[in-house]
Amino acid sequence: MQMRTLGTRGPSVSALGLGCMGMSEFYGPTDDDHSIAVIHHALDSGVNFLDTADMYGPFKNERLVGRALAGRRDRVFLATKFGNVRGESGEFLGISGRPDYVRRACEASLERLGVDHIDLYYQHRVDVEVPIEETVGAMKELVEAGKVRYLGLSEAAPETIRRAQAVHPITALQTEYSLWTRDPEDGILDTVRDLGIGFVAYSPLGRGFLSGRIRSVDDLDPGDFRRRNPRFQGENFRKNLELLARVRAVAEEKGVTPAQIALAWVLAQGDDIVPIPGTTRGEHLDEDLAATAVELAPGDLRRLDEAAPKGVTAGDRYPNMSTVNR
Repeated sequence: MQMRTLGTRGPSVSALGLGCMGMSEFYGPTDDDHSIAVIHHALDSGVNFLDTADMYGPFKNERLVGRALAGRRDRVFLATKFGNVRGESGEFLGISGRPDYVRRACEASLERLGVDHIDLYYQHRVDVEVPIEETVGAMKELVEAGKVRYLGLSEAAPETIRRAQAVHPITALQTEYSLWTRDPEDGILDTVRDLGIGFVAYSPLGRGFLSGRIRSVDDLDPGDFRRRNPRFQGENFRKNLELLARVRAVAEEKGVTPAQIALAWVLAQGDDIVPIPGTTRGEHLDEDLAATAVELAPGDLRRLDEAAPKGVTAGDRYPNMSTVNR
């Protein structure tokens, strides 16, 4: 497994991480035992970077990851998040960056995960009602207490990132990035590179769309949240299939799958970028990992830029975009 460094002063992690969200919610039926087997397969394949959050499940995903880590904690760089507040029944209760909530959320995550420290602790979404300096100040206290090793932000705007960095070094920014979500190229990547912060790309396969396995909304489980996602609906979906066809053509010429070409493209955008695709199937994990061996020549990158230029994807990333890039 190739390794990459998160930022200029951060840890070394596998070039591909594993996003665990879909193992507990959002993409249809789940199977904990099967998911744990996939996590173990990832670890045995050289993946050491696991990503979860307290809101996934809610709370179930951290417990699942904790079970998977039993006896394997020393092999894993573990990331989790706080900030999207949910109730026990799954209801969304808003966003919180209040210092007292940060401390409570961390203690709860440590207990669910069954660990004595979190390697990378993200603020999942920025709370516009609480100055970022107060939130990161509380996160800094967690580092000083030995409960957290590194700090991260997710879906934060450039000015927010700079203000956070002034309080305590930020090791990683996590934001959606792929051939169909190139928004970070509008200032975000420049900002984190200027500050020496690593970039973690979530949904590098466009929520599975770039795998080429979703040809119709009917391919999605009735409970799959993508059925409500603007990019998977109506005319947007049809236009995005045209984008996929162009990406698939480049992949076929290279003798790889659409998923592999999409991941190889993200990896090629810089050694400071670590994609964290998610999957619940071992064969898809193997397919994703093989993308690290795909070499893209300048001509390949040019063709992919032409196939999926910035802004070409039809539809917003979320039904409600008000909580991102703040």
